Amino acid sequence: MITTEQREKLRGWFAGRLPDDLFEELVEVTPDREEITVIGRIPEPRLAEGASDAEREAAVRARIQEFRERTREARIEVAREAEHLFRRKVSWGVVCGAERALFTHVAAPVMTRLRQPERQVLDTLIAGGVARSRSDALAWCVRLVQRHTDDWLTELRESLEHVQRVRAQGPDSEEVVDSSSDDGEEG
Repeated sequence: MITTEQREKLRGWFAGRLPDDLFEELVEVTPDREEITVIGRIPEPRLAEGASDAEREAAVRARIQEFRERTREARIEVAREAEHLFRRKVSWGVVCGAERALFTHVAAPVMTRLRQPERQVLDTLIAGGVARSRSDALAWCVRLVQRHTDDWLTELRESLEHVQRVRAQGPDSEEVVDSSSDDGEEG
């Protein structure tokens, strides 16, 4: 579990390390155990008054692609340094207008054991065309739960952070005497 303080330190490191002209604004830095995702805002393309939605959408996609190509070397340099420091992969994304785009990012495998009723749920999603595989169906389920339980998950994360703070205030593990090895005899 990543604490709020750890998130803030990561965000601070990236805010201080990123070239000033890379993003208009650092939108978010999101870490987990495998990856740190860095998302920044880039300027929208300037279009003529009354440009169509199709023109605007194409211009935004082109702006995102141009940014990705132009900044690749700078982003790779920062990512290498961060990966060495934080022992996690760094992924990048941008917000341009209303569009949000992630570049290459980690898709970490998660192994689980499911009983038949749980597998049947996944198989129903596949049969219904919602997912291509059990893996896709499981990812779909996680996204659905995430979307509908944000408040609950936020409260749970805050509780876990509190537990970590309390644990950190406890005695150091080196100071704890292992009484199981003491057989009561001297010598």
